[in-house]
Amino acid sequence: MSRVRLAFPEDAILHRHSLSVRITDMNYGRHLGHDALVSLLHEARTQMLLSRGLREWDLGGYPSVVADLAIQYQGEAAWPDMLVVETAIPPVEGKSLCVYHRVLREHDQRPVATARLNLVLIDATVGKSVAVPESVQAALSSASSYHPESGA
Repeated sequence: MSRVRLAFPEDAILHRHSLSVRITDMNYGRHLGHDALVSLLHEARTQMLLSRGLREWDLGGYPSVVADLAIQYQGEAAWPDMLVVETAIPPVEGKSLCVYHRVLREHDQRPVATARLNLVLIDATVGKSVAVPESVQAALSSASSYHPESGA
């Protein structure tokens, strides 16, 4: 069986977001379920964009949609674990934003999962993808990267 292997781009980290595993996030195996993990990633991504003055429904005038998602599971999390989701976005290539998330258990920094997704911006008037606007690229550039010492 071929497994997904994702390399998290350490040099492109823009944000860290803490959140907890809720009791409703548990699956029948008594750990964080796949559907709940996807929702937690969405929350972390939304918080990262907000920290950059962006909204996923208005990225330079265009809404974004998730075009694809890959998740590499690396460990388990369970209620009431605290998690830290690190979000990284390498420089834009092509028409999509490649977003990486790394989920760590806060108390021991063990990885729970690494995810990669592509956000595509859509011109709703014609229903087609558009290039990522310069204003969005600038807000997500490495020049304005996350600085752990400042907490921003």
